[in-house]
Amino acid sequence: MIDTIIFDMDGTLIDTEKYYRIFWPKALKIFGYSMTDEQALSMRSLGKPFAEAHLKEMFGKEIDYHSVRNKRKELMEKSLDENGIELKPGVMELLTWLKKNNIRTAIATATDMERTSKYIDKLGISKYFDKIISATMVKEGKPSPDVYLYACEQLERKPQECIAVEDSPNGVLSAYSAGCKVIMVPDQTKPDYELKNKLFACVENISDIIDLWQQMEV
Repeated sequence: MIDTIIFDMDGTLIDTEKYYRIFWPKALKIFGYSMTDEQALSMRSLGKPFAEAHLKEMFGKEIDYHSVRNKRKELMEKSLDENGIELKPGVMELLTWLKKNNIRTAIATATDMERTSKYIDKLGISKYFDKIISATMVKEGKPSPDVYLYACEQLERKPQECIAVEDSPNGVLSAYSAGCKVIMVPDQTKPDYELKNKLFACVENISDIIDLWQQMEV
């Protein structure tokens, strides 16, 4: 029986995925590289060591990944500090319902713990989660299943007993490979045919999960 839900953070709970799409190209431009929008989208939810490998695949082995990443983080954090962070539509409705119904919850994110804590504390949603898991805690980040397997272990649940909620292809692949049932709430792009075959469901608004959950209980 499914009694646990694990959330991706960026683009799923908080409206930050669009900033990665903006600031990867801006950071690369400073170092003399030109990144297309399609290339920026392909970086979504990639964790170690996949993000570095993918960037070098696109721009050459000589690129200084860590310097570019640090510049992207600097530009993005400056923008978020100035403009604030927003929750995705429907998030508070769902989190409140899950809490009321004593459903176990966690975050499994590619973002490091320092920034994860900063974001969710600022938005006042920390209290809604039993566990916060960062890909920095495991050997490989998304799309490897490591972060979801570790989250399930920490929640004392088998993957098949958990719903994973993701917004991006790499996140879906991570959760699916771990054995979770995956609900996608598309953010920047819709799932293609191949990705749809890996989904338990696809919803437009994250609060739609309430109806799905109640249907599962019937």
